[in-house]
Amino acid sequence: MCANSTGQPDESTLAADASAPQEAPIPAHAAHSLTGGGPTAHILLDGQIYTLRITRGGKLILTK
Repeated sequence: MCANSTGQPDESTLAADASAPQEAPIPAHAAHSLTGGGPTAHILLDGQIYTLRITRGGKLILTK
């Protein structure tokens, strides 16, 4: 899907998207829920542990 200068989808692509097969929605998770209200959470993927951190500035950092 193309976006215009405001970041919104172009009207010309909306019609094309309407006829495309619908995909499952992408899951959304609140960062503070993942961290249990604290600043960090560990995330396990394929036996590897990653650390998700919420900075004081409200940014997210994911490290291995």
